[in-house]
Formats: sequence, C-alpha cells, structure tokens
Amino acid sequence: MPGRKDPGPSVKNKEQYEALRDRGYSKEKSARIANTEDSGTKGGHAEKYEDRTKEELYEQAKKVGIDGRSKMSKSELIHALRNN
Repeated sequence: MPGRKDPGPSVKNKEQYEALRDRGYSKEKSARIANTEDSGTKGGHAEKYEDRTKEELYEQAKKVGIDGRSKMSKSELIHALRNN
C-alpha cells in the first residue's frame, strides 16, 4: 500500500500484518498474529475452544503472548483468546 511504513524485519508475514491493520487491529496485535507459526494459513479445522483442555488453551495463549494466562481459569483463557 502506498504511504505505508514497512513494519520491519520482526514481522514474519507482512501481508497478513497489513490486512489486519486495514481491519483496524492494533500494531501490536497485528504483529503478534502475523508472527504465529501458522500465520496466513487457511483452516477452519481447529477444535472449538470449549472442547480443548485448559492446558491446551494455556499453550495457545502462551503462543500468542497473552499476559496473566497462568492465573486464568479455562473460561477466562477462552475469553482472552477470543478477544486478543
């Protein structure tokens, strides 16, 4: 996009980063999502959060960088994952 500043070398999937920014996501959240291992892959095959164990939710929260996850209940982890 013309006029856009390059997000830098720390962003692994720049195309996804820009798409998220265009949708109104913050720079931090866009970078966090664009830097996940499976960034940019289409899926829709993920298990529902409610069907996962608390440990699985914790690992996903860790992967995306959610702070305070060690003190969260399963429902709090689900909420944090859906809203971060």
